[in-house]
Amino acid sequence: MNPDRRNTLKTIAAAAGLASAGALLSACQPDKPQFRGIDITGADYAQGFQLTDFDGRPRSLADFKGKVVVVFFGYTQCPDVCPTTMSEMVQVKQLLGADGDKLQVLFVSVDPERDTPEVLKAYMASFDPGFLGLYAASPDALAQLAKDFKVYYKKVDGKTPTSYTMDHTAASFVYDPQGRLRLYSRYGSGAEAMADDVRLLLKGV
Repeated sequence: MNPDRRNTLKTIAAAAGLASAGALLSACQPDKPQFRGIDITGADYAQGFQLTDFDGRPRSLADFKGKVVVVFFGYTQCPDVCPTTMSEMVQVKQLLGADGDKLQVLFVSVDPERDTPEVLKAYMASFDPGFLGLYAASPDALAQLAKDFKVYYKKVDGKTPTSYTMDHTAASFVYDPQGRLRLYSRYGSGAEAMADDVRLLLKGV
C-alpha cells in the first residue's frame, strides 16, 4: 500500500476514535441548564437565614420548601432600585400563570431604623400580598447576615437625620424548591429572564 495512503487511513482512524471518545464523554456529562441568571449552584455562602417577618413570626429558608425563593436586600424608602425590583417580581409572578403561587419573594430590610414591621407590611402589600418583608433581630445580626450573603449596605447621610439613603447590593438570590442556592440575578435582568429561570427550577433542573 502506498505509504501516503496508509498514513491518511491512520489519520482518519485516529480522528474517528477521538470523535467516538468525545461522544461518549458528552453522553456522560448531562447538559447544564441554560439559566439566564448567574448559576452559582454549590456556592458556600447565602445558605440560609434566621429572620422575623412583619407579623412577628420567625422565618427561615426551610419554611418555604417546595417553592422557588427569591431573596432581595433593600429598604422601603429606596427611590428606584427596590421598587423596580419588586415591580419586576410582580411581573414574574404574572408570567408564571398558574405556577405563580410557587414563587416566594422575600425582601430583607437593610434599614432597621425606619423599616418597622408595619412599614414593611404596607410596602409589601403595595406590590403583592404574598411577598414577605423580613428584618434581623439587631444591627449586629443584620451585619452578620450581610456577611454571610456577601452583600453590601451602607448608610449615606442626608440633609436631616431621617432623610438618609442606603447604598446596597442590587441583586437577588434565587433558591430552588429544595432550598438550595442556585442563581444570582443582577439588577435590571428583567422579568422574562427571571420567569424563565423560575420555570426551569420548578421543573427540577
